[in-house]
Amino acid sequence: MDSIPLLVGLWLVAVNAITFAAFGLDKARARNGQRRIREDTLLTLALIGGSPAAFWARSHFRHKTRKQPFSASLATVALLQVMVLGGGLGWWLAG
Repeated sequence: MDSIPLLVGLWLVAVNAITFAAFGLDKARARNGQRRIREDTLLTLALIGGSPAAFWARSHFRHKTRKQPFSASLATVALLQVMVLGGGLGWWLAG
């Protein structure tokens, strides 16, 4: 049971590093006219814990900042994560 926070922390570090790299790679591919990373893939990375890196990478690389469907989807993912974390914290504090 003591290793769960460590594993969650390691997961979050890894998924955020991968998410940031994926946004950077997609931006580079866009500039070079190469095949892009699917938006679904980028959103999935955000959903599984990489949303902080997704927002940071968007700002850092100035990538996918004007694409409204993508922006709305990413905001929805982040909102759902905040709601789940808030619910989990409330459940934990109540128990």
